[in-house]
Amino acid sequence: MTTPDLQALIARMGLAARAASARMAAAPTAARNLALVALARLLRADPAALREANALDLAAATAAGTPAAMVDRLKLTDAVIATVAEGCEQIAAMPDPIGEITHLRQRPSGISVGQMRVPLGVFGMIYESRPNVTIEAASLSIKSGNACILRGGSEAIHSNLALWKLVQAALVEAGLPAEAVQLVETTDRAAVGHLIASPEAVDVIIPRGGKGLIERISREAKVPVIKHLDGNCHVYVDATAEMALALRVTDNAKTQKYSPCNAAESLLVHAAVAGEFLPRIGALFAAKGVEMRGDAASVALLSGVPGARVVAATEQDWFEEYLAPIISVKVVADLDEAIAHINRCGSHHTDAILTEHHPSAMRFVREVDSSSVMVNASTRFADGFEYGLGAEIGISTDKLHARGPVGLEGLTSLKWVVLGQGEVRT
Repeated sequence: MTTPDLQALIARMGLAARAASARMAAAPTAARNLALVALARLLRADPAALREANALDLAAATAAGTPAAMVDRLKLTDAVIATVAEGCEQIAAMPDPIGEITHLRQRPSGISVGQMRVPLGVFGMIYESRPNVTIEAASLSIKSGNACILRGGSEAIHSNLALWKLVQAALVEAGLPAEAVQLVETTDRAAVGHLIASPEAVDVIIPRGGKGLIERISREAKVPVIKHLDGNCHVYVDATAEMALALRVTDNAKTQKYSPCNAAESLLVHAAVAGEFLPRIGALFAAKGVEMRGDAASVALLSGVPGARVVAATEQDWFEEYLAPIISVKVVADLDEAIAHINRCGSHHTDAILTEHHPSAMRFVREVDSSSVMVNASTRFADGFEYGLGAEIGISTDKLHARGPVGLEGLTSLKWVVLGQGEVRT
């Protein structure tokens, strides 16, 4: 498409989204919930058709030599379909945040002042690979009374189109405007540039994808952006960690799945337990083909593990998001060094401490500057579904408006409400 055609397309979609957002904000909770329940039913009704559309994308990605981690993110399996359908139902069952008035208090003047939760309006979602994001974004948008414009990656175009048609069918079935969820159907990358530079079309942009995509959008957008650049997540094994727990959680955080942004990429181990812990976790990693990039102390302890792939870490390794069977490993002197290392090298996404010492756990929770901080649990739990949000629009490492997994409340704002009985200011 030519530049004028793309500009006109985004302008039309923006006008339709604005009109739909007004209707969605005023729609009763029952109608929005009905759309979500209908969407869950439609997702389960014909998974074979969704898999068929997904197969076209998988074949094209494989032929193009797409990295295995990206192909994995592209898969729309029966399990993924079941999870997003369940997410729709979970969101439908949640209390409706829209219209809720909180912190209502009476002032000496006689007026009562509070805050009402309201939809943001229209958000633009730009994402890569994962077609399940189409449903997660749509379902959260519907429940929160917003409208959205979705632009998935070209690598998932067939999957996204098939899912989007189900969303529109569910909206119509519930008596809601089909334009409340729109998908940019062109794969022309220039469409992204027009969308992120159109404050008249969208109120906020939410990118979800690789670091390059998010950096570009953050740099070029003319509307606010909710984002995270990367997920260098840490597991810190403290001196008092229970060994079996530490092995189980660390293994899960790294190897349960390599491609998500909440997989552990860095392992820090207290010097007091490194001699016992590292050879044992090294054996688990070696059995699964995980390469360990360590400092001098960890390399010395790991090199004797049969079959272990151990190399010396570079300075860049402490900052790296691998999304692959690779992990950086460092022996630290104490909790202070672990916290300082995470705050310096981490991406403020998700970090975990494994410890039996409550004061250390509470210091870690208070002082590690990340959107999710965990005690004796796998970083893989940093997810809207696992947090009980039903689904997430993404994970924000920003500090303003929304932080961590962004669910319903992250797609709303607050406005002041004043209730009076004829009071005037003197």
